[in-house]
Amino acid sequence: MSEKLKVGIVGGTGMVGQRLVQLLDEHLWFKVTVIAASSSSAGKTYEESVQSRWKLSSPIPEKVKNIVVQDASKVAEVAAQVDFIFCAVDMKKNEIQALEEAYAKTGTPVISNNSAHRWTPDVPMVIPEINPGHIEVIAAQRKRLGTSTGFIAVKPNCSIQSYVPALHALLDYRPTNVVASTYQAISGAGKNFTDWPDMLDNVIPFIGGEEEKSEQEPLRIWGSVVDGEIIKANSPLITTQCIRVPVTDGHLATVFVSFENKPSKEEIMDRWLQFKGRPQELDLPSAPKQFITYFEEENRPQTKLDRDIEHGMGVSVGRLREDSIYDYKFVGLSHNTLRGAAGGAVLIAELLKAEGYIQSK
Repeated sequence: MSEKLKVGIVGGTGMVGQRLVQLLDEHLWFKVTVIAASSSSAGKTYEESVQSRWKLSSPIPEKVKNIVVQDASKVAEVAAQVDFIFCAVDMKKNEIQALEEAYAKTGTPVISNNSAHRWTPDVPMVIPEINPGHIEVIAAQRKRLGTSTGFIAVKPNCSIQSYVPALHALLDYRPTNVVASTYQAISGAGKNFTDWPDMLDNVIPFIGGEEEKSEQEPLRIWGSVVDGEIIKANSPLITTQCIRVPVTDGHLATVFVSFENKPSKEEIMDRWLQFKGRPQELDLPSAPKQFITYFEEENRPQTKLDRDIEHGMGVSVGRLREDSIYDYKFVGLSHNTLRGAAGGAVLIAELLKAEGYIQSK
C-alpha cells in the first residue's frame, strides 16, 4: 500500500467527529492529520478540547491528543493540509451547505455526515452496498462547482440503515407498501445518559424531522442518475414513526411490507444471506464480510447484543413472518453511530478512493 491519504475531520469535537477519530486511528488507507472545529475550540490541543466531553467508552487515541484544533472556517488553510475531509459540524443548514461547497471548490473531496446536501440534485447520498453507481453524478457536480478534483458526497440518515438494506435485497419482488417504526438510540441526538437524564426510564415518541427523512431518503437512494442529477424513485410508498428509546447505541426497526410479486419466506432468507455489494467485491477495509445477518431466535436481534455485529457495520434482521394485513413483517437493527454515521462515512470514502475519486493531492 502506498502512503496513507491525509484526512481532515471538520467538526472533530462532536460525537460523530469523535467516532471518526476513533475509527481512523489504525486505518489502513487514511491518517488524520488535521482536526478543525468552531473558533472556540481552535488553538487548543484535541485532548484539551474534548476531554470533558469525550463520549466514547474507549480513550482518546494517542496519535491525535496533541493535534492542535484548527478553525473550520479557515477553509483554504485546512484544505491545503489534507487530501480530503470528513465533515460533521453542528451549524445551520445554509451555513453547512456554504462551508462544504467552499471546501469542495478548493479541490478537496468532502464526505459529509450532515443532512444539508442530501437533496442537492448532483450530490450523491450513498449507502455503498446499495447505490454505489450514484457516485457517477460527481462529474456533473464538479462542473457546477468549477473543480476537477473536489466534490461533496453525503451519508443518509442513520434511521434508514436498519431497514433499507433488508428491503433493497428484495427489490426484484417489487415492494409496494412499507410501514416502519424505528426505536432510536440517544446517541443519534449526540447525547448520552449523563447529558440527557430525561431519557432514563422514558420513551419520547417524537424526533424532529426524522419521519420525513425516513420516508423520503430511501426513495432517493433507490433513484436513478439522469442528466447529471439524481431523480428519486416513486415506489415503494413508505410511512414511518420514529421514537426515541433509552438505549445508548443502535436503531431498531419493526417493518411491514407488501410486494407486487410476493416471494416465499425461503426466497427472502436466501436473498438476505447472499446479498453482497460493491464494498464486499472490492474488499474495502471497513466493509462487513456478511452485510445482512439473519437471526433464527424469536427474541433477536436485540439492540444491546447485536448492534456491534461486523464491528458495527453489519445489519441484523430477525422475526420474519407472514402478516395478516401486509405480506410480511420483520425486525431490523443497525448501529447508528457506526454503520449509520461515522463508519458509513468512512466506507463511502473507501469506495470513492477505490473507484478513483479520492487521490493524494
